[in-house]
Amino acid sequence: MSTAPTSFPGLPRSLLLLGGQKSGKSRRAELLARQWLQADSRHEAVLVATGQAWDAEMVERIARHQRDRAERVPGMQTLEEPLDLAGVLAVHSRPERLLVIDCLTLWLTNWLMPAQTEESDKNQPQAQDWTAQLALFLKALDGAAGPVIVVGNEIGLGVIPMGKEVRAFVDALGVLNQQVAAHCESVTLMCAGLPIAVKGVQP
Repeated sequence: MSTAPTSFPGLPRSLLLLGGQKSGKSRRAELLARQWLQADSRHEAVLVATGQAWDAEMVERIARHQRDRAERVPGMQTLEEPLDLAGVLAVHSRPERLLVIDCLTLWLTNWLMPAQTEESDKNQPQAQDWTAQLALFLKALDGAAGPVIVVGNEIGLGVIPMGKEVRAFVDALGVLNQQVAAHCESVTLMCAGLPIAVKGVQP
């Protein structure tokens, strides 16, 4: 039985924000984080970034997001964790601290399609461990002591990909989104910058 509170001032206990590329989902998460910080001087907000800078374009993208976020949400801290989201929730969740996980899609990518590096293969995440990691994350999400916003991509609305590996990834992401949605108190779909209520009370 989870000992986590069932509600938090101005936010559901857990919120899944889904949307396509540039749908406004990260902006929505930042807006809610800013409101959380402004609601009480004791409140904290931490962005849990799952992206990894494997190429020059990603390095610039991450740097741009960091600059923009610093302007839009002053006081929001950043924690980089590409793999162990269950561990992050267990260690860092507090009643006064909002955690924003951005995003599920890159987290899944890091597990199922890890970038090739010069490190030994034994240090790479193994796809066969993914199911266990997901179960740990869902359990940690249920037991989080403070509010959690999870951001993810909805990529299953377009044409069916032709490549076998890409089709498998799209399927895996769809299943991941369904499972996280089942464990979240509220779900919001972002479309053209507008929030659409899917489940629960919308903040």
